[in-house]
Formats: sequence, structure tokens, C-alpha cells
Amino acid sequence: MSVRVTPAIRAVAAAAIRHRVLEYDYDPSAEAIGLQAAEALGIDPARVFKTLVVALDTGELVCVAIPSDARLSLKALAAAAGAKRAEMAQPAKAERATGYVVGGISPFGQRRRLRTFIDESALGHAEILLNGGRRGLQIGLAPDDAVAALGAAALPLTAA
Repeated sequence: MSVRVTPAIRAVAAAAIRHRVLEYDYDPSAEAIGLQAAEALGIDPARVFKTLVVALDTGELVCVAIPSDARLSLKALAAAAGAKRAEMAQPAKAERATGYVVGGISPFGQRRRLRTFIDESALGHAEILLNGGRRGLQIGLAPDDAVAALGAAALPLTAA
């Protein structure tokens, strides 16, 4: 299978980050895309990070990456982002802001770069996977490289 280069892959390459690109057969009926990716690739779901776009009560959209087997704590994110409240962004707004379709949103190569937060659990792994900019595509890279390239804050963001 030939990998089609996406803005996310171009952004990672332009940042000179050592990475690998992994493809899998995307299942449009899957309820949890990150978990489906982890299963299809045979990788621990704690290392496959799903990308979420969240709307803050300040009007700002932010990008969040958390393990695919975890739930986002909107309260923790709001506090970390300096807001009172946070809620999942409407899919159409997320797509317009990032330039990607839901299920293929990457923190890299976004149309309008959103402030990014990554769950601190990423730092406990040698490699994590982030969406590669389209459904069925993941980028494997060192979490420290992702945090640095994205200017991301690594904080506890998951619900207990």
C-alpha cells in the first residue's frame, strides 16, 4: 500500500522528527477510532493517542491528544487552558479549523494551528502514535519530539 502524504506527515518531516508511518484498514462503523487503530496495528491502546478538538468557554478551540483507551477530563483541560468550562467542539467546527475530517484529525499540519495539550502519560512511552491526517493513518514518534514540535503542554488530562 502506498502512503499518500498528508499535511501532518509533511509537518513532521519538516520538523526533522524521526518517525514512522503506519497504515491500517479504517472501519467506518467503529465506535472508537483510536481503539480500532490500536487493534488493527496490534499496539497497546495506551500508546495510540486519539486527537480531540475541544471548545473552551473563552471561544478558543484547542487540540487534545489522550490515550485511545482513556476519557478526557473536560474539567482538567479547562483548568489547564485557563478557562472555566470546556466541551467537545462540533465536528464541523473542528474540521474547518484543522482542515481534516473527523477520524483523521492530527495535531500536526492543521490549517489553523490550535493550542495543543497532550496527556502526560505519553511521556512514559518510547513511542506514541498520533493520527497521520487521514483515516487509517498513524504516525509513530517519540512523545518528547511531539511535545516540542507542537509546543504542547503535557499534563494529566484523563478522567479517573
